[in-house]
Amino acid sequence: MIRRLMNWASRIHAQMNMRFTLSRYKRVNPPYEDVLDWKQRGALVFPHSKNVTLYNSAAVGGDVSVGDNCWIGPFVCLDGSGKLTIGDHCSISTGVQILTHDTVDWALTGGKQPYSKSPVSIGDHCFIGTGAVVLKGVNIGHHCVIGAKSVVNKSLPNYSIASGNPATIIGRVEILEDGTVKKHF
Repeated sequence: MIRRLMNWASRIHAQMNMRFTLSRYKRVNPPYEDVLDWKQRGALVFPHSKNVTLYNSAAVGGDVSVGDNCWIGPFVCLDGSGKLTIGDHCSISTGVQILTHDTVDWALTGGKQPYSKSPVSIGDHCFIGTGAVVLKGVNIGHHCVIGAKSVVNKSLPNYSIASGNPATIIGRVEILEDGTVKKHF
């Protein structure tokens, strides 16, 4: 019986991959990424936003609002327990964690202190690189780039390019009149 169920599930997954993922995106995904179409999941989780791509492996909890035309990749964690706001046209890469709380004081006091919460906001037109971590209380301005594996523990002004652990500003973004982007390092 179990072997038949496994075979059935395997055939269903193969059909889903052939029909959706391989034909549309020229790749094969693990089964959990083909449960819902990513645009459908974006519309389901963020019904007030337009054109949000939200991978099935991304975790979303608490008070999270996402603007229009955002891409939220696989294995992303959006923690809204302290309130998280993401602007329009943002790209949140694979494995990014955006955290609005921590349990440091709670753990150190044996549960006598509450969790520490503070809102996070990401401006419009931002790119957050693979594996980056944004900590509670951070505000990232508009048109910012966060490098892969960076840990952002301080707020960043508009047009910043930041990288490292802790993240520091290493450059700035310039949007030219013709709409092209110039990055200054």
